[in-house]
Amino acid sequence: MKFKGGIHPSYHKMTAESKTVFMPLQERYVVPVSQHIGAPGEIIVERGQEVKRGQPLTKPAGFVSVPVHAPTSGKIKKIGEFPHPMGKPQAGIEIIPDGEDAWFEDLENRGNWRDLDAGVLKDIIRDAGLVGLGGASFPTHVKLSPPKDKPIDLLILNGAECEPYLTSDHRVMLENPEPVMEGIGLMMKVLGVKKAIVGIESNKADALDALKKACPADLDIELQLLETKYPQGSEKHLIYALTGRKVPAGGLPMDSGVVVQNVGTAMSAFDAVRFGHPLTERVVTVTGSALNNPSNVMVRVGTPVKDVIDFCGGLKNEVGKVIFGGPMMGIVQFNLNAPVLKGTSGILCLVEEEVSQFQGAPCIRCGNCVDACPMFLVPSAMGLLVERHRFEELGDYHITDCIECGSCAYVCISHRPLVQFFKRGKLEWREHLKNIEGSAS
Repeated sequence: MKFKGGIHPSYHKMTAESKTVFMPLQERYVVPVSQHIGAPGEIIVERGQEVKRGQPLTKPAGFVSVPVHAPTSGKIKKIGEFPHPMGKPQAGIEIIPDGEDAWFEDLENRGNWRDLDAGVLKDIIRDAGLVGLGGASFPTHVKLSPPKDKPIDLLILNGAECEPYLTSDHRVMLENPEPVMEGIGLMMKVLGVKKAIVGIESNKADALDALKKACPADLDIELQLLETKYPQGSEKHLIYALTGRKVPAGGLPMDSGVVVQNVGTAMSAFDAVRFGHPLTERVVTVTGSALNNPSNVMVRVGTPVKDVIDFCGGLKNEVGKVIFGGPMMGIVQFNLNAPVLKGTSGILCLVEEEVSQFQGAPCIRCGNCVDACPMFLVPSAMGLLVERHRFEELGDYHITDCIECGSCAYVCISHRPLVQFFKRGKLEWREHLKNIEGSAS
């Protein structure tokens, strides 16, 4: 199936053939307490305490919450506020490595996931601090716990990786096909479903071949090649492309009987069960025209972005922007001391010439954004309403259905910052609703 709208940007997958390299231990790590959607955990360690790799630094502060873990063994130097990729300083835990990189003694190899109950598997996933590694960072155990009134009959694995420049998922599928496929089976057991589908864009057909060869004989896992089109990896569009099912407006994938997970998350789930390893590292695509040596790098969570860039040869003089994620949905970084998070799929470094052209001008009402929007919205009108502070009218244009994919901004002749408009518009619309509810009570 094909979905309406979307775009075909220049993909710049310059690291698609680059095998993942492991980054050596650094002089310091800063592990942010807040790394996922939901409540940040509660800190359970103290300044001066010795910790081991994989040791919990926080405990969950509710159901939609997971712990963070020490990326290596060493001593806690400071607990306080540090630079954070979201821009505002946030609580973090600074660790000075001891060089031994010793694992926490309480971690346990649980063996074959087939021999464990679904509830036990879900607890292991939660305690390992797993979140979606595609960028959204939603706690994995929560996604694997649908309400009883939302029956699930299908698990979908997102291997599309449609965002330009990023190749971390591609390399995970090529280099670790067996753990990915076993992780899919593990999550199928937790959900109680008999079937799974893996969707992979056609420009990564080699990944599909690798996963197909690694598919266990006892699992019903279908692998499908999808059109290379952005935003093919959006959950709602991925579900429609693979099954023809439509997620209702304002709804979630579970409303169509589906749970969607990322291929990297599947591998991490397998590692958590088979080896007892919490999520302390991930593959990050470090790339862009302003970088001397674009690479796919296995990076410890809490590594300052400056250290990662230095490991990849450093920046060229004409750097214009450093972005966490890809160019369509990524977050611009203003402090290179901000650390890598669990959800950091890429570090994109662009030269000034590539970013200076996007200054923004008045809307000329060409309609390109309407054609490109995969959510059937009218981005031009929504952008004008935000500019004019007419936030109370945004509900009529269904602004909360916007997935912030950036397709509209990509095709905009006037280079308008539409995604930034919509981010603010959503906040203002929700505040408007609160005010209405407050006055009614």
